Amino acid sequence: MARQIKNGRRIGNEVNGNGNGMHEPYTKAKFPGKLVILGCGSIGQGILPMLLRHTDITSGRMRIITADEWGRSIADQYGIEFIINPLTPANYVQVLKQHLSAGDFLLNLSVDVSYEDLLKLCQKIGVLYLDTSAEFWPGFSADHSLPVEQRTNYAYDNDFRALQKKYTNGTTAIINHGANPGLVSHFIKAALLDVARDVNRKTALKVPSNREGWARLMRSLNIRVVQIAERDTQVTPIFKRSNEFVNTWSIEGFLSEAVQPAEFGWGVHEKELPTDGHLHSNGANKRIIYLDRPGGQMQVRSWTPREGAFHAFLITHEETMTTSSYYTVVENEEVVFSPTVMYAYHPCDDAVLSLHEYAWNNWRQPQTRRLIIDDIERGSDELGVLLMGHKKRSYWYGSDLSIAQARERAPNQNATTMQVAAGALAGLIWALENPRRGICEPEDLDYERVLDIAMPYLGTVHGKYTNWTPLHDRKNPLFPQDVDADDCWQFKNFRVT
Repeated sequence: MARQIKNGRRIGNEVNGNGNGMHEPYTKAKFPGKLVILGCGSIGQGILPMLLRHTDITSGRMRIITADEWGRSIADQYGIEFIINPLTPANYVQVLKQHLSAGDFLLNLSVDVSYEDLLKLCQKIGVLYLDTSAEFWPGFSADHSLPVEQRTNYAYDNDFRALQKKYTNGTTAIINHGANPGLVSHFIKAALLDVARDVNRKTALKVPSNREGWARLMRSLNIRVVQIAERDTQVTPIFKRSNEFVNTWSIEGFLSEAVQPAEFGWGVHEKELPTDGHLHSNGANKRIIYLDRPGGQMQVRSWTPREGAFHAFLITHEETMTTSSYYTVVENEEVVFSPTVMYAYHPCDDAVLSLHEYAWNNWRQPQTRRLIIDDIERGSDELGVLLMGHKKRSYWYGSDLSIAQARERAPNQNATTMQVAAGALAGLIWALENPRRGICEPEDLDYERVLDIAMPYLGTVHGKYTNWTPLHDRKNPLFPQDVDADDCWQFKNFRVT
């Protein structure tokens, strides 16, 4: 049964009845100043027409600052100033102060630029800020001189929390708000309400109003594991070549994530730590685990409605940590509930081949990179959240967006980049509507408002129950396997060895 959440109720597949999948009429958000966009890759190029459609920004009040020529033709098409000036630790303050003043908005869609430094600058100037990925200056993920623990995303969590406290009432700055991290945090809340209604049909549902309420709702439903479950099936007729990395979204971003340690939230129901696993010894959330191996070589079992069961890479992502923290319940200074939270990602098939080649070349950077957009001939991106352990076993909720649907809604995008751009657009509009919220993570935003803005660009947004567990079809293995038959939701059962 397909479902959407709008204004606290379920509605059908269609966004409205006009057949074009767009909200009509759509009130345009008001920009108080200029918009500066960092980077003009696939997301930057795709979001430009969306910004002009859904806000009152004009081309004359926009400018793009980027590191290379990519995207210039799109900027020229819309009459947007295009500046090539790569940001570095030495020049970013000088460059940005030339173009930003109080009341402006910095939309960061770049890679290899420190989000922390940009945050501090924006808070000092009074500039609104959003990024789709919390990036660092070049070299962080591949610095072999650093211990494994210091190359995790969690290692920088304490610095982020300190910034949040310092700028509690500052200008709104939203971190990690694309598709995932970003939209998936709102999918979780929508999915929780679906499950709560369906397992407690005789009880009126009270929608939580704060973090503690949402965490206690998840606990009351006995949800043990949350997976961000994604399967990308987009294909192109052009074969991948040797020493070429092919992907449907930022290749630089994926190369960086793939070499970071596999990292995820560790639930209180877990019985034993993996032999190659470590819980962090410092920081606010001790329920985050990392493994002594890169996410690009670690696989787990997952499920989506269209694909069914599949193996996916256990990629480090900020939403696994923020979800783990947000849904933790503490009583008498003891953690009594926290789910296991994983990002299970199966990229497009050419990206899988590229990732394997990247690994067997000992993580040497590929000679060539090819982002596939216009040459995709078919396929979709299923991106959602899989909530497991409740009375109805498992529930997937999310976006199933085909390449055909993506092309109907905006140019210069594929299904994957459109999901990211939709999340960025929704977060940006929320920031314009809420300009004094300080530094925010996706969970801090109004999930209904965000989904209402993003929904027209997400294809079929629906939920589906399934009897699948990680022990599915494993009764007669060809080789010995280490499983926990008494509790199917143990991490060892998800792990592909």
